[in-house]
Amino acid sequence: MSPAEQTLTSHPLARFVPLESLSKEGLALFTRLAQPVELHQNEILFRKGDNDAYTYYLMEGEVSLDAEEEDAQTLRVVAGSDNAHRPISSLKPRNYTCRALAPCQLARIETAALDSLVARDQATAYEVTEWEGEDPQWMFELMGNPAFQGVPPSNLHELFGRFVPVQVKAGELILCQGAPGDYYYLLREGKARVTRKSPGGGEVTIAELGPGSSFGEEALISGNPRNASVTMETDGVLMRLPAADFNTLLKEPLVHSLDADGIIALMKRGAFLVDVRVQSEFKQGSLRGAVNLPLYLLRAKAPELPKNKPFILFCDSGLRANTAAFLLTQMGFETYVLAGGMGGLRRPV
Repeated sequence: MSPAEQTLTSHPLARFVPLESLSKEGLALFTRLAQPVELHQNEILFRKGDNDAYTYYLMEGEVSLDAEEEDAQTLRVVAGSDNAHRPISSLKPRNYTCRALAPCQLARIETAALDSLVARDQATAYEVTEWEGEDPQWMFELMGNPAFQGVPPSNLHELFGRFVPVQVKAGELILCQGAPGDYYYLLREGKARVTRKSPGGGEVTIAELGPGSSFGEEALISGNPRNASVTMETDGVLMRLPAADFNTLLKEPLVHSLDADGIIALMKRGAFLVDVRVQSEFKQGSLRGAVNLPLYLLRAKAPELPKNKPFILFCDSGLRANTAAFLLTQMGFETYVLAGGMGGLRRPV
């Protein structure tokens, strides 16, 4: 562990603004989201006019803030002082050039992620007060799931209130392949196995699930029967959300649809155009420039996909693309769906 990483994990973060308003769990999540930064003496952190996406906190050392104007006084910020309790020159574009006057240790976090963390921490803390006797840890762990980071704070209170805890036993069948979709599940405690029937009549294990994993969303989004079975390998606890609540409180805020104009704009940013139909459908014709990644391969192939550009997902009607978008969003990808699918296009993309 580097000196900066050690400082980040050991520093009393609650001294900083607005971190002093966070719960213990919220501070722990900040530590996971933030990145340690080391500066050498005379090294520049940012320059006046920069419009970067970060918020910085000075944990050790001293920096100068230079407005680069003839009559302006250069400011000094020393770690531990009153003015170091606030983010360094937080206005954007930056009003100052920040230079290290001594070796420094800082914490860096995306400003949008910090805003989201504070809003969700407050919403979750309110919910915890409503759930007397509940262990709040699982709620805050959800904040690290990109899917729940995309949920508006106004939805969080109601969403947490709709989850129902269910005690389950080892060997218990939770989902049965071929059954209709009725619930979305979060695995709070324990381990589970995902299996699918093979053409020969046996079962093939396609995934192992642990605490924090979710399942059951594909049938809810597509409206099709369950495409796999889930069996508990150990005793555990599931958090169960009814289909109607899943659709209104979780799916709708996370699945973003675009028309042809929106897709063209995204493609100019270098977005990936992905056809989630099976290969035989793709070979019969697709959108120009699209790559084929069938929905059933998505979980297995997701670790190989880049996260630095958005994904535009499509199929014939949009149902499979909606499912793919939700799955990828949970894994931290920026996703969009072609509204109405290929059949909804009024002009070529």
